[in-house]
Amino acid sequence: MNFEHFLSKRILSARSYKNSISAPIIKIGVTAISIGMIVMIVSVGVGIGMQKEIKDKISAFEGDISIQSFNNTINENAINPILPSGEFLEDLRKFRGIKNFDKIISKFGIVRTLNDFDGLYFKGVEKGYDFSRIERYIIEGTNPVYSEGFSNDVLISKTLSNKLNLELGDSFQMLFSKSENPKPSILRLQVVGVFNSGFQELDSKYIFGDINQIRRILKWENDEISSIEIQLNEQSNLELISEEIYLNSPSEFDVITTKEKYFSVYEWIDLFDKNIYAIIFIMIVVASINIISVLVVLILERTNMIGVLKALGITNFSLQKFFIYTSSYLIFIGILIGNIFGLLILFTQEKYKIISLDPKIYYVDSVPIHIELFHIISLNLIAFILCVLSIFIPSLLVSRINPKDSIKFN
Repeated sequence: MNFEHFLSKRILSARSYKNSISAPIIKIGVTAISIGMIVMIVSVGVGIGMQKEIKDKISAFEGDISIQSFNNTINENAINPILPSGEFLEDLRKFRGIKNFDKIISKFGIVRTLNDFDGLYFKGVEKGYDFSRIERYIIEGTNPVYSEGFSNDVLISKTLSNKLNLELGDSFQMLFSKSENPKPSILRLQVVGVFNSGFQELDSKYIFGDINQIRRILKWENDEISSIEIQLNEQSNLELISEEIYLNSPSEFDVITTKEKYFSVYEWIDLFDKNIYAIIFIMIVVASINIISVLVVLILERTNMIGVLKALGITNFSLQKFFIYTSSYLIFIGILIGNIFGLLILFTQEKYKIISLDPKIYYVDSVPIHIELFHIISLNLIAFILCVLSIFIPSLLVSRINPKDSIKFN
């Protein structure tokens, strides 16, 4: 242990220090650093949690990338089918970054009961469709299981269930218009499950049903579909992979990302990054100002000690190191306390969902939390390093103290 570190430890642990004039100021400074750290940790956990939760919801229900006919990109309604070749589908399976994909037929129709009606899309999915990604949103019943034949089982949203008073096991009709026939086609369907994503735009948009039913109504061939819904391993590669898929797709296929479909939503959640950076910047500035204030008070309070040590031959650089060690220790304590309470707040919210939100405004029903060790470590290192750097210039004050005058200073 070097002299500066030894001296810092002895002074901070001394009883006289705890009863000194600077003690309450130091406590305020450490508290300010702790509060700043709590705010930064919570803002990062909540901000990234909101982004991830909203993106995951959109991805779960709509995939990350959609391949479809140019005529279908306007409103997602099945107008012209696409007929992807076996070779193209095989290339998609081998495509780096793609987790899986599903063949879809989406057709707008009118859901009709005895007392009411509503318009939405019938999302026809094939046997083997991966319902596991929306399983956590199913609040009643189960997801439908489809075979090679025709099934009347559908999965509807809680929004539709409430609006049309539909419950598990209830049957209803869905009407589809056809350009060549003024008389609509009618499907009689049965509710086997109810989902609630908390994302109003998704909940009011779809019911999930058998692709064979809608294919029969449209009189399409067995391999004809309206779109291919693609799930990615990492959403961070969305633009890059969509561009590569587009370049390797037939000319009649269009490729559109969920970011393009929900442009305003993605624009809104991208603002979280700017807000997080702004909060981190402000909190670090406030913490730095507080620790600088603490350091100045420490130097003024220890002026007499500084003079004595200089008279004994201790260099200015050594005294600077002493005050930097002392301030760094206080910064560390403040950051440690901030981490404990900040992470406690995040874990409490994640487990008990104490703070709720209006899903019509925020697309989620409670404040979502996402914690990554990398983010916490990075935040701690940045805060500690910047706060320590901020005290280097104020520590130069010790070089301006004259031993002759300071020994008399009381």
